[in-house]
Amino acid sequence: MRENQGNLTTGSVRKKLAVYALPLVLTSVLQALYSIADLVIAGQFIGKRSVSAINNSSQIMNLLTQVAVGLTLGGNILTGQYFGNGSHKERKRAGGTLFSISLLFGAASGAVIYLTSDTLLGMLGVPAMGESLEYLHICAGRCIFILGYNALSSIMRGTGNSRIPFLCILSSILLNVVLDICFVTVFHMGIRGVAYATVCAQAVSFMTALVYTWKHQDYYGFYLKNFKIRIEKLMAILKLGVPCVLQNTVAGISWLTVTYFINQYGVDVSAGNGISIKIKEFSQLFITSMSGGAATMIAQNLGAGQFERARETMREGMRICLIMAGIVILVIEISAPWLASLFTNDPAVISAAVMNLRIEIIGQIFYAMFLNYHSLMTGAGHTVYVFMSSFVNCILVRIVLAGIFNHMIGLNGVYLACVIAPSVSVPIGYLYTKSGIWKKDRLLATN
Repeated sequence: MRENQGNLTTGSVRKKLAVYALPLVLTSVLQALYSIADLVIAGQFIGKRSVSAINNSSQIMNLLTQVAVGLTLGGNILTGQYFGNGSHKERKRAGGTLFSISLLFGAASGAVIYLTSDTLLGMLGVPAMGESLEYLHICAGRCIFILGYNALSSIMRGTGNSRIPFLCILSSILLNVVLDICFVTVFHMGIRGVAYATVCAQAVSFMTALVYTWKHQDYYGFYLKNFKIRIEKLMAILKLGVPCVLQNTVAGISWLTVTYFINQYGVDVSAGNGISIKIKEFSQLFITSMSGGAATMIAQNLGAGQFERARETMREGMRICLIMAGIVILVIEISAPWLASLFTNDPAVISAAVMNLRIEIIGQIFYAMFLNYHSLMTGAGHTVYVFMSSFVNCILVRIVLAGIFNHMIGLNGVYLACVIAPSVSVPIGYLYTKSGIWKKDRLLATN
């Protein structure tokens, strides 16, 4: 492979961003199909208690996934900036450090989740404790694969390669669907079958990515000598990644708090919330993937000193995302009942899901704006600003308003708080962009 094969610093900004981000969008769609497939199979063949259990357990696993994404994003930024300024030897060393620390953290976090499952689920006030505990115990085995895959994906994306992560996820989602159907409908394993199918599928995505990077070890530096933790690279990754971890943790805690409020309204509302979450997550994939692609492209361009091209990448990403957000809102408002019915035939659960969807989906317009402002912050290595923006959004607004509105208005007040929360990050992002601070101290990855 050529060292400049994934160069995002030349050519049309719109075309480069679209070509690079498309595999990211498709990859995110396939990843979302993991949990959607689980929920559809559970809803149609096991029952609403299993849907509630998967939703609550998944909130905990999603928190770990967001931590993994935050940590490996630090490596993605670092390798992207090294790639932009041509420091390929340092890029490979950074990749080796990222992969090594990710595997260690994945193994440790899996053990912690397994040992504390009952405590974590108890804090959420889950209405289906037995099923939730069974599901989460098995899914703790996914942790090392989640961290390992995200590390490998970040290393590849930092060099402009978004195609291989897509193919890795494609192979695993096909396996996940087959195993879901087989374990639940043929072997009648119930919720355990859903959990085992997901663990096996994620193991496949990790191993596929590992085989690819090992096969191209000259390009990615995947030699045994690089599989060690270099302190200077670890410090650089953590400097970028820890604010992202904190940001994602804060977001995860805020959603766990919202889930706690919603769980108080019973299993029908809890199951409806689980269905609504999956539909909203799926609907938002284009926006999150496009802004994530923009962050990598911005990192490369800032590494090469191309400031205006970096700014235009952010603007182009925002324009595309705003158009998509408008389409998504319209489609969800019209088709919410039909979409919810794909997961379950229970009228009470469908009604709860539709109410949630039609209120919260409006917030996508704010996500389309602030996530692209965050892409500029992230690409510049100013992840602490991303954390500050998310703290205001998730803690000071979402949790506080959800508590107040829940008391004053009830369940719909919780949903309304979730619509308002992302709007406060828009002016924060605008002021950051206007300040020009992203042009300064941007290059952690020096020769």
